[in-house]
Amino acid sequence: MAYKTILFAGFLIVCGVGALLTPILGVAGYIGHYTIGPERQWWAASINQLGIRYSYSLALLTAVGMALHWQNLNFGKSFFTRQEKFVLAFLGIVWLSWALGSETVGRYSGVVDHPTVKFTKVIIFAMMMSHVVTNLKNLDWLLWIFVLGAMILGMEAYSEPRIAFAQGRLNNVGGSDFSEANSLAAYLAAMLPIIAVQFLRSGWMGKGICLVAGVFATNAIVLTRSRGAVIGIVTGLLTALILSPAKHRGKIIVGLVVLIIGGIYLADPQFINRISTISTSEDERDYSAQSRIEIWQGGIKMFLDNPLGVGPGNFYQNIGRYADKHHHRDAHNAYIRCACELGVLGIVTFSALIIYALVFFRRIIKQIRELPRSAQDQLVLTSFAFAVSLAVLIGSSITMTLLYMEGLWWILIMPACLQRAMENIKTDLTSPAEPVSPKQRRQVGK
Repeated sequence: MAYKTILFAGFLIVCGVGALLTPILGVAGYIGHYTIGPERQWWAASINQLGIRYSYSLALLTAVGMALHWQNLNFGKSFFTRQEKFVLAFLGIVWLSWALGSETVGRYSGVVDHPTVKFTKVIIFAMMMSHVVTNLKNLDWLLWIFVLGAMILGMEAYSEPRIAFAQGRLNNVGGSDFSEANSLAAYLAAMLPIIAVQFLRSGWMGKGICLVAGVFATNAIVLTRSRGAVIGIVTGLLTALILSPAKHRGKIIVGLVVLIIGGIYLADPQFINRISTISTSEDERDYSAQSRIEIWQGGIKMFLDNPLGVGPGNFYQNIGRYADKHHHRDAHNAYIRCACELGVLGIVTFSALIIYALVFFRRIIKQIRELPRSAQDQLVLTSFAFAVSLAVLIGSSITMTLLYMEGLWWILIMPACLQRAMENIKTDLTSPAEPVSPKQRRQVGK
């Protein structure tokens, strides 16, 4: 039995059983499964033969753990925050569009879930996570889970053989959401701000882990040759400059410079040549870039013809009517696909989700004053990391269809986690049950 098989089996047992004792371990296991994608790995074949549905099992055990520890889960002032209500509304729109839209033909099977089914699973776990990650300790756990996941993906990408490079681009690394180079690159690019913040907050051991994770993640992005990820990174860099907390601005700027220099150092001629086509004229565009523009133009026509949407998953079977050279092609744009499949209600709600999340993150970064200094620092830096991460995904979505990608919705649900963490800190400070000393105030959040 391969050592990776043993490690995975141990990881599965620890997270599965641990979820019954502390649900955050169930969250860690689920995210780890999403990142690794054991169903697609040769070293997990002997375990896969047991027929275990890893994600279902981990989610179920996490739910049981939540039920067992219900009294210890602090949900803050309300069971559903405003952002969670937006998310649930969007899920309702997905199902409404499915009911009103036409039948999806020849695209999804028992192996590949229909977007309505997949998205429902995504939101169920996101809601579980937002009700588990409700304090600073669990927030820190979550950030480290993301860092380690990015490191694993980056290391796997580094060790992939040449056969994994289709047309010179790395594909099929990690879980099912990363079967295509662009989605892998977008996710890893969104993890870079989280890695950077954990580097800033950690001691020397933590800094070493973050450095390794950052280098391997950046190298994997280069191997994907993803232009969309570069657009996302540029969007993230601009957001980082705008929202950087005054206290840490100097360190953040130095970090951004190091990231740029490191990215240039890791870049190879093939990556540079592909990225250079982003801003070329129409005559100089390659087929991939030009076809996306034609698909977007067709998508806009589709939306104008179907303002209520054609139904989730139905973009592929309709785009040929509006862009006759691109039958059964993807939108390569999350916003156009959202508008086409889910209509006006879908794109308005999706936009509201993004805007509210960014406003919420900015409010914490710029205005939080009433909490203890240690709690302020962690919440500000965590909000900054998620704001930049979301900006990366927003920018990447211009040329990628990330609408149903699970990682995007984890970032979009983060305002709920941060809001509950703040409310629970304030409750602890003002609780009349037990006096709080100045020393305890300073230690809140540690």
